[in-house]
Amino acid sequence: MKRFNIILALLLCQALCNAETIKGTDSRISYIGRVEQNAETGITSFDWSATTLRIRFSGSNLYLKCSDTKRDYLNLWADKGQSRKQDKTLCIEKDTLICLFKGRKGVHEVTLQKRTEGEQGCISIEELSTDGKFLKASAPKSRIIEFIGDSYTCGYGTEAPNRDTPFYAKDENPALTYADILGRYFDAEAIHISHSGRGVLRNYDDFNQRENMTKKYPQAFDELKEDKWSPSYTPDIVVVYLGTNDVSTGKQPTLYAFCEQYKVLLNQIREFHGDVPILCVASKADEQMEYYVKEAVKRSKLDNVYSIAVQDQAHNNDTDLGASWHPNYSGHRKVASIMAPYIATIANWEMPFETLE
Repeated sequence: MKRFNIILALLLCQALCNAETIKGTDSRISYIGRVEQNAETGITSFDWSATTLRIRFSGSNLYLKCSDTKRDYLNLWADKGQSRKQDKTLCIEKDTLICLFKGRKGVHEVTLQKRTEGEQGCISIEELSTDGKFLKASAPKSRIIEFIGDSYTCGYGTEAPNRDTPFYAKDENPALTYADILGRYFDAEAIHISHSGRGVLRNYDDFNQRENMTKKYPQAFDELKEDKWSPSYTPDIVVVYLGTNDVSTGKQPTLYAFCEQYKVLLNQIREFHGDVPILCVASKADEQMEYYVKEAVKRSKLDNVYSIAVQDQAHNNDTDLGASWHPNYSGHRKVASIMAPYIATIANWEMPFETLE
């Protein structure tokens, strides 16, 4: 019996020696999007929709210790690239310890993506633990597309069964949006800077006028106005898909006011990213939106800025809709197919033969 206990203790000691715990700021973790890292605490925090992290390890399990200011949901993919079908959906609340992976011992990579947008909460990655060793995660892809938008870009209600379903945070999924579809199609990272109900100048029904997207875009966090973002990536192209909320509830702004504010946003993009191409997409919300966006681009007098429009017939208003009349995956796929040729031409990328998925 004594010998058995000694052997058990030695095995336990060996297991503990082979285990590893790292902080959320560890350089082996790959983050895609806007994050803030605290070197003193070892914590990495973020709240923008679709912010992504990848963790690679050699072992049989992976645990995450994190916290949230409210309640958020995450997509998880294990040992595969991001796709429209996640392996798991995780719920994060306050202080959370959760098993991300449990399976056969070997080299594995887990990808996490924030499903919910900033107003649903801010996530802090504190520690990751495995029974093996952590390895350097896959680096961000060489191509990056930054998408600036509203609820469409967030994936508002994409998983809801129909247009009459009310919005629930659990049904929000950026992996099903036109933005992520285009990212997968061009083998690019899709970074979302988006917030539901926001416009270039006006928000939905004039709600919270001081926090439109020109106010939010320079921020490191969606919901924290104090921290200005210091650029950590340079996109190959920026896609702006705004305007629906500017013309909501019959309160359309004047052409002059809209163009002046749109120019502010374009100059903010230039300040962060230099002379990267910008594709400005007019939404199907109003018949005059195409003219408004085209005129805003013209009046900005900036080079390498382009405009196109998504017409009302882009997707139908029945089977292509999720919660509260927002596009579901089918609707987003159609919108992505409209933007794809323009992105390919402007960024000088080939059009893949694969289907937009």
